[in-house]
Amino acid sequence: KYFDNLRHSTAHLLAAAVTDLWPKAKRTIGPAIENGFYYDFDFGKDKVTEADFPKIEDKMRETLKDWKGFERKDVTKTEALKEYKDNEYKKELIVEFTKAGEKLTFYKSGNYSDLCRGGHIENPKEELKYFKLLSVAGAYWRGSEKNKMLTRIYGTVFPTQKELDEYLNNLELEKERDHRKIGKDLDLFVFSDLVGAGLPLFTEKGATIRRELERFTQDEEIRRGYKHVITPHLAKTDLYRTSGHYPYYKDTMYPVMKVDEDELILRPMTCPHHFMLYKSRPRSYKELPMRIAELASQFRYEKSGELSGLMRVRLFCLADAHIISRVDQANSVIEEVLDLIDYIAKTLGLEKGKDYRYRLSLGDRTDDKKYYKDDKAWDEAEDVLRTVLKKTKSPYFEVEGEAAFYGPKIDIQMKRVSGKEETAFTVQYDFVMPKRFNLTYINEKGKEEQPIVIHRSPIGCIERVLAFLIEKYNGNFPTWLTPVQVKVLPIAERHIEYANEVLKKLRNEEIRAELDDRNATLPAKIRDAQMEKVSYMLVVGDKEEKKVSVSVRVRSGKDQGEQKLEEFIKNIRKEIDEKIIN
Repeated sequence: KYFDNLRHSTAHLLAAAVTDLWPKAKRTIGPAIENGFYYDFDFGKDKVTEADFPKIEDKMRETLKDWKGFERKDVTKTEALKEYKDNEYKKELIVEFTKAGEKLTFYKSGNYSDLCRGGHIENPKEELKYFKLLSVAGAYWRGSEKNKMLTRIYGTVFPTQKELDEYLNNLELEKERDHRKIGKDLDLFVFSDLVGAGLPLFTEKGATIRRELERFTQDEEIRRGYKHVITPHLAKTDLYRTSGHYPYYKDTMYPVMKVDEDELILRPMTCPHHFMLYKSRPRSYKELPMRIAELASQFRYEKSGELSGLMRVRLFCLADAHIISRVDQANSVIEEVLDLIDYIAKTLGLEKGKDYRYRLSLGDRTDDKKYYKDDKAWDEAEDVLRTVLKKTKSPYFEVEGEAAFYGPKIDIQMKRVSGKEETAFTVQYDFVMPKRFNLTYINEKGKEEQPIVIHRSPIGCIERVLAFLIEKYNGNFPTWLTPVQVKVLPIAERHIEYANEVLKKLRNEEIRAELDDRNATLPAKIRDAQMEKVSYMLVVGDKEEKKVSVSVRVRSGKDQGEQKLEEFIKNIRKEIDEKIIN
């Protein structure tokens, strides 16, 4: 709440400075947002750019000297409209607010006042010191393309200079480590307008990383008792009407295809398919919990403005699974799931509490439209998730109104290099789907009983986790994930034959290696291999050929000296097999 008030108060300060500098500018709205604030202006024929930020910030500091607090004043509709007689945007808001029965209030600080619902800090002169304007963007009034394009100025503010500096440093780091830029530089994936927005094409190198992530996840799940299956990428619309997804997800699903007498749709999730596998024959309590898993392609229509590299795409591969279990098995099943998530995250070099934490997403008992109505089931399900999080001493926080329509969930919140959190994947407790699909099992007494379903993913969307890893490692992946693990660099043409022998031995040991036999200098070959972020460079010349050895360099540039080829192979094989984070 304090940060919201701090950010919104700074939006007032920005508007005060802007209207001093551009008296004809029309103000609209200036809300607090995550990590900052913005204010939208209509500058008429004037054009304001980031080059104007220094003078705006100077004016904000000058204005702040006279701001001792925020004084509230209740006004009538007539008074408010008179204040904004030349501002059609504020007049529209005033009419809208009064129709809704809201009181109209102005808040004044210094010589500046604005129509505002409130939410400010108490001592602006002292608390609004540490701000920074960040960017300018175009924004349609009320978000509608039918309305006029306004100028939106973004900024941020923090209680201390240290926190502001840290945030600005993280923003720079985010730009440097943008997975879209690094992915292009390392030739991992591309997008094509002719193929379509939000549909990434993975190159050989990008596909290599994906394949390693998928194999690792699948192998680990099979070791832990998951039954890996393959189901179709599309289904009859009736399947999603039965599940209840169709009304909830209709706007993010692709259009229906009419095929013969059927209506088919690209699947946005796999749970209904897995339920059909479960229902293919009668089940006994002895089979539960049944863990049905799949590396599943899924399709969701994301709006073009929300697409962002691999973070948000329209086709993605989810390491998906549905655990069908008895109610009394729920605690242990969820505990096992969290253990798998922590194991995979640790193997990827992600630290619990630092790189990710858990969010317990709860339902809203008052919202019958969004959530299935069964207060007792909701209470029991939320209590199970909360109990497991506490038992496993997992770092978590709770948020109301973020649950799935069929039950509460644990969201794995991944922290990007900027410090911003993104939901990477979830663990969901589902007491609704078993009813909708009439999932049953025969209990110990020979009677039918209804199970519950745990939806989960231990790594989430492969595309998104790859984006996280690109940014975390700045493209310097652990060796087991690096697309080209070794480059063999012959010093001269006469060394190419031995270099090929080295290459063959490496590949025989399933080490991803390439030979650079170009007519280029050794420093140039080393530099190019480092730019590709290859894990190891093996330099071979007369001395190495004679001793059946290699001179080893790592991508940082450090020279590890000469090693017997067999010794190098043994060491890198251990590094790959044990998935060591180097």
